[in-house]
Amino acid sequence: MTEQEQPTTSPMARDLTQAMLRLVLALGLFWICARIFSPFATIMLWALILAVTLYPLQLKIQASLGWREGFIAAVIVLLGLLLLGIPLALLAISFVEQASVLVSQWQEGKPFISEPNESVKTWPLIGEQLHELWLAASNNLESLLVEHSAQVIAVAKGALGGTASFLSTTGIFLGALVIAGFMMAYGKSGQEALRRIAITLAGGPRGAQLQTLSVATMRSVATGVIGVAAIQALLLGLGFLWADVPGAALLAVLALILGIMQLPALLVILPVLAWLWLSGDGSAVMNGVITVYLMLAGLADNILKPVLLGRGIDVPMPVILIGALGGMVGMGLIGLFLGSVILAVGYRLLWAWVDQETP
Repeated sequence: MTEQEQPTTSPMARDLTQAMLRLVLALGLFWICARIFSPFATIMLWALILAVTLYPLQLKIQASLGWREGFIAAVIVLLGLLLLGIPLALLAISFVEQASVLVSQWQEGKPFISEPNESVKTWPLIGEQLHELWLAASNNLESLLVEHSAQVIAVAKGALGGTASFLSTTGIFLGALVIAGFMMAYGKSGQEALRRIAITLAGGPRGAQLQTLSVATMRSVATGVIGVAAIQALLLGLGFLWADVPGAALLAVLALILGIMQLPALLVILPVLAWLWLSGDGSAVMNGVITVYLMLAGLADNILKPVLLGRGIDVPMPVILIGALGGMVGMGLIGLFLGSVILAVGYRLLWAWVDQETP
């Protein structure tokens, strides 16, 4: 075969082959990096959310006191660990002490469940069944547990699973807080890096706007959902302590979880009020005052949430709330932030496209 008859490859074919090879290599490298990073994705996302939420506090402290960024971040993390760790430790100690008391009463044969009041029968729908079950538990709890062993085992498994999940989430959150401290120590360089990534993905001005929107949305959800739930749980916890309700700390934690899930606090308040009025320990006037206080505390989120959620964001508050709720249903607690950010960014991109196409 002569030199003129040898097949030749066109420059376009060579460029296309090289482009395909580079694309395959880039996708393969991206997949490997994603697999390596995936075990740390949850804790790093939480750390990023915490760093974005707490960074304005660091800037205010720095402007007031002139401390270094690293020192301020360390102080914030230490205070956060103390604020979270001390209540959790006290809650664990209280739980262990109460469990030990119940176990000792069980071993000594002492009844630790009092007989129900006759007024329990008058409760609507469940009064008769609840009174019968309560009375059986107070007379012979062991036989009742043996009789309903299948249900008891199912409840115990659920409780153990929930406890393990709670401990795992708490550990991840505390670890994320420590990592967030390192992020805040390099806040300026990290903010610039995120801005460059946003500009690369979405273009110059629009990328910077979307980065600002994402940061503001995270902070808005932190204050409008979790902050409001924490305030409401604190108010209710003080009310439970005032009323001397058994397990006031656990009820306050339950109120916090319900507030984050956007469920009404009445799910906790109504059983407490029923116990308050049926126990007969306090006067009618004092019970009435405590009832009014708990009802007002339970309605506090209706006042605080419209004020705090969506503040300073060019996105309607219902969009942020729908994104937070939908994200939480699909992705858990971290979906509160991811869902609201994604829906807010999508909302702004939609109207940017509409405004571009509309004369």
